Amino acid sequence: MAPPSSAPADAAAGPASTAASTAHQSLPKVARRHAGALARALVTPSYPATPLFAQSPRRWLRRVPYGVAVILTTILVPTSAQVLSHDYGVGGGLATLIGIAQATPLLLSVTRPLQAWWIVFLTDVACALLVLGTADLDHRVWPWPPGAIIGYLFLLLALALREPRRTLVAVWLVTGAAGLVLGMAFPEQSNGSNVVLFVLGGVVLLVAGALRERGDAQRRLAEQETISEAERAHRTLLEERARIARELHDVVAHHMSVITVQADSAPYRIGGLPADAEREFSTIAATARESLAEMRRLLGVLRSEETRDERAPQPGLRQVPQLVEATVRAGIPTTLTIADDVAGLEPLPQAVGLSAYRIVQEALANVVRHAPGAATRVAVSAEDRSALTLLVVNGPPAGAPAKPLETSGTGHGLVGMVERVRLVGGTLDTGPLPDGGFRVAARLPLTDLEETDRS
Repeated sequence: MAPPSSAPADAAAGPASTAASTAHQSLPKVARRHAGALARALVTPSYPATPLFAQSPRRWLRRVPYGVAVILTTILVPTSAQVLSHDYGVGGGLATLIGIAQATPLLLSVTRPLQAWWIVFLTDVACALLVLGTADLDHRVWPWPPGAIIGYLFLLLALALREPRRTLVAVWLVTGAAGLVLGMAFPEQSNGSNVVLFVLGGVVLLVAGALRERGDAQRRLAEQETISEAERAHRTLLEERARIARELHDVVAHHMSVITVQADSAPYRIGGLPADAEREFSTIAATARESLAEMRRLLGVLRSEETRDERAPQPGLRQVPQLVEATVRAGIPTTLTIADDVAGLEPLPQAVGLSAYRIVQEALANVVRHAPGAATRVAVSAEDRSALTLLVVNGPPAGAPAKPLETSGTGHGLVGMVERVRLVGGTLDTGPLPDGGFRVAARLPLTDLEETDRS
């Protein structure tokens, strides 16, 4: 009898072994990909080459990098030249050239730190190899002299404040690799300065890079908040305009309905009309009915599930006393003054009456929200029957925030008032008062609207 087959076991082990083999084969590819990315980062500086702190609003802070670079260059050039000449036996002219090559790139680091790093790094390596044959290094700092370490650390600081994280990692690894190679190649001369620079360089890159990224994140957050605020203001404006359009539907629909009824009944009310006149009235009635139907479709687009409560009859100037009474019940001492000449304006154009009510409503609601307990005065008057004037003035707050006056207001404050006034071609004046109160004054013209309404 044949032994049992091991094919199922092999089949079960096959996918696992294949996955492990694939993972093992992909590790070199991943390593090569990351190495290539780090190599590209070393030769790809950030663009554009703006100076460090160029986005700072403070002028003195924008000048700090230049001042630091100039001071360090002025100090390090003669210092490095003297140390190389006296302690490492390098000729005076060559020592000066090396000092210049090590320090002057700090001036370039303000705008192009990666290019400056290449110059300094290659100069430091060349200097380390040069001093091997010029002096006894038993009691000397090698491969990186103290002056070179100081300049290099400031250069890494400039890099961390400008270049991305991948570039910083690549620079740090290259710095460590160069120090490791020099230390392993000449162990007798190396006294640990390569390790010191590697560790200190990593700390500088880590701390400065983290602070830079934190600053970038805060700046992006501030930009997003600005954009969100602008979008919120625009959305508020659109919502208010849509609400006004929904409210005006009732006003316009009433006029369209009157036109339809008058046009339909004209042939019966006025006897002896010519056939052409009857057809004209019939056309007017049909057009009015069609316009009314289109308005209802438009209203269906403007309405939403949240606007079902807006189907109540629209208020007007006659409801302002009720609004003031509700404000008094909310804990705001409010007085209402309506001039005698206002009564002669009745009936007001519906758009003006609705806008007047909403402006007073929003102004009183703002008093409840922002100036609880403040004494408030509401005044309504007329200017030679040509305009309706509204004035809502409150004093400084006298208590804690109270319960909102009503829930049917626009909730958009001054934006809603501006749109209401703009709707009827009026003017609005708002602003704080010296005693800590607030003033809202609106002028709603009546002449043009009355002529339009009567026509």
